[in-house]
Amino acid sequence: MRGPGKYLCLGCWSTLPLAARRLLNRRDSRALARLRQLHTQLDAGTPLADIRITEESAR
Repeated sequence: MRGPGKYLCLGCWSTLPLAARRLLNRRDSRALARLRQLHTQLDAGTPLADIRITEESAR
């Protein structure tokens, strides 16, 4: 079960690639775009270990 204000439960979060976690942890004007990338990939059934958050969303 995920905690309030969290994207995923702790076990699932640690399955994401480190680069994706770093970008998703970044709090800036592009944070919502990165969260949308995560949700799009989750909805598509992408395995957690294969999720990629692009750097373009971080700019």
